[in-house]
Amino acid sequence: MPHSEEAGLAGVTGDRHADPERLDGPQEASNRPGGALWALAAAGPQLREVAHFAAEAGLGVLAQEGRPRAVVVAGVGTAARTGDILQTVAGPRCPVPVMAHRSAGIPGWVGAADVVLAVSASGRSPEALAAAEAAARRGARLVAIGAPDSPLQSLAERARAVFVPVPRTAPARMSLWGLTVPVLLAARELGLVRLAEADIAETARRLDEDAERCRGEADSFVNPAKELAMNLAGTIPVVWGGSPLAGVAARRFGDMLAANSRYPVIAGELGEAGRGRVGLLDGVFGSLTRQSNDIFADPLEGDEQPTRLRIVLFRDDGLEGDDSVPLPDSRRADAVEKLAEERGIHCDVFKAEGGCSLERLASLIAFPDFTSVYLALAHNLDPMSVPAVSDMKDHIHSGSRQ
Repeated sequence: MPHSEEAGLAGVTGDRHADPERLDGPQEASNRPGGALWALAAAGPQLREVAHFAAEAGLGVLAQEGRPRAVVVAGVGTAARTGDILQTVAGPRCPVPVMAHRSAGIPGWVGAADVVLAVSASGRSPEALAAAEAAARRGARLVAIGAPDSPLQSLAERARAVFVPVPRTAPARMSLWGLTVPVLLAARELGLVRLAEADIAETARRLDEDAERCRGEADSFVNPAKELAMNLAGTIPVVWGGSPLAGVAARRFGDMLAANSRYPVIAGELGEAGRGRVGLLDGVFGSLTRQSNDIFADPLEGDEQPTRLRIVLFRDDGLEGDDSVPLPDSRRADAVEKLAEERGIHCDVFKAEGGCSLERLASLIAFPDFTSVYLALAHNLDPMSVPAVSDMKDHIHSGSRQ
């Protein structure tokens, strides 16, 4: 993986207060190859390139043995998120269970009737390698997806399994689309999803357009990613999705805010949030913050403002005329908007756009990905370097040697 080229940021501990002026500068280092903005802007080309590699990998052999009993997508982090995306694109009427498995190995019930997709951006993830080994040992159909010339490719070749190479030019979290496309194309060969070549092309075009809108040279007043970044600065983001598809986008945004921006974030789907987490709106970071303000206090006295929640609501009202997927229930999303307004809590609402599930998902992921980078830059943080992650890996490895 290339080293970060965020000149002037590497090794900087950051600034507690976000400075909007940092977002409208030249940001030359961030746009150079190896930089965070460059990596996100390459999402469309990445999708097209990997679709080509997947077409040449021989995924068609999956159809020869017919429909599986179940599909397991094995991996961690971004790799596991591809399993969530497959579940969403396949929809509730998918004829077989689809499971995103985030632990080492595979579930005990997996056998010769099942398909295992082992996904790892580096090709070195212990979880993906253990899953691939177990799948081969039990006779399950195996597809391995990851970096070329990696241990995962070697394992797939020994098992005579399909391997889809995904060139690694950025951290795994910046390679979501490169990892997702092979998973979806494998599922298409198995008859689990309807994904036309036009759908892939339109999704890539959507990613290109959002990259242009969110480019570093675009000022904050025309760049939705910069605008949202400054709206979230100094808050506790609560990111909710109003449907299963929007819920995947919400959890992805939570991943990116935590890793790139180092912000604490609460993310999920409203189906579960509405059962209890919505109580946050009445807590000490919600409506109680407003109630506790002293109306006689001097607003110029001191520079500390109370930390408050800021809701980001992703909505997907579905595709009219698509009988394969029932239209989402929008009542919870409507209710959250109203509850936030009643309590004086800011709520940013973004609606999915596009003619297929994959494009609609991309419309809710692309610019929030940029937002996470801009929020990091506003705090003078390097979004490509996450020291705590590296330190945690070092502690784990050192502990295993003792």
